[in-house]
Amino acid sequence: MEGNVKDEQLADLLSMWRIRALEETILQLRLDGDVVGSVHLENGQEAVAVGACRTLRPQDAVFSTYRGHGWAMARGVPAEKILAELLYRRTGVNGGRGGSAHFSAPEYGFYGENSIVGAGAPIAVGAALAAKFDGSGRVALTVFGDGAMNQGGVSEALNMAAAMDLPVVFICENNKYSELTPINDMVRNPDLSARAHALGIPAVRIDGNDAAQVATAVGLAIMTAEHGRGPTFIEAFTRRITGHYIGDAQMYRPAGELEADKKVEPIVRLKNALAAQGVAASTLEAVEQRARTEIATAAERALAAPLTDPSTAREHLYV
Repeated sequence: MEGNVKDEQLADLLSMWRIRALEETILQLRLDGDVVGSVHLENGQEAVAVGACRTLRPQDAVFSTYRGHGWAMARGVPAEKILAELLYRRTGVNGGRGGSAHFSAPEYGFYGENSIVGAGAPIAVGAALAAKFDGSGRVALTVFGDGAMNQGGVSEALNMAAAMDLPVVFICENNKYSELTPINDMVRNPDLSARAHALGIPAVRIDGNDAAQVATAVGLAIMTAEHGRGPTFIEAFTRRITGHYIGDAQMYRPAGELEADKKVEPIVRLKNALAAQGVAASTLEAVEQRARTEIATAAERALAAPLTDPSTAREHLYV
């Protein structure tokens, strides 16, 4: 049993390093001008995506925020296809049309990002409602930030899912900041899970920097949905160790906060935990190197792919 846990932890570490390396590569490509437009990274929040997605089944659907590169990768979308999409290459998951904040890959159970704050929640509720009729057994998982809890659409989605006992897992990535403003400056009650409780939705508050804890919470939520008992709300506490967007000066952070967050971010924590269990430093270094090599190779191939033909920009538009 101990070996199985350690193997699972090493697998989680590799998955998180892949996301971290992917995001760092995207940052460099953005700074070099190969990627253009608004880009949001999730460095420091990898454990939520990794823990949740290793628990989901193939038929389940994920609806992420605009900070969704890591969620796509955790759901199984190849790094090369993600990078090619951001680089406007024909080999991208949407042929280079979606860019950083709008790509989707339904064949992997990843139904896309959304640049409207909190908009993934009502879309996920629609997918869950469809699941009650199509026999798929699908559970819809939607993730959003703490700031999105103040969006009307999120409140309506929570209420509809509760009223109709829909199979939805709502995950709030509470990273303390609603874009550039501390969430505590925006709400009277900082316990965001209390809003779900008020609607009769089972809700838990967990350590979002622990992939195993996230996996357990999502697993229980899926069981609840499978048994027809409706949605679950998970408030996962985490911290981003990068700006809200590329170019964010982060002047809103108190002195020393970022340095403190970097000491307890999920990769550092899991490495320390594995080292305490006797895993050799060389093994841990090899995990990181494997991830970085995979992402570097993916970036090289994505950059070598042909650019999307601009004349096709109006294809696949339905509204």
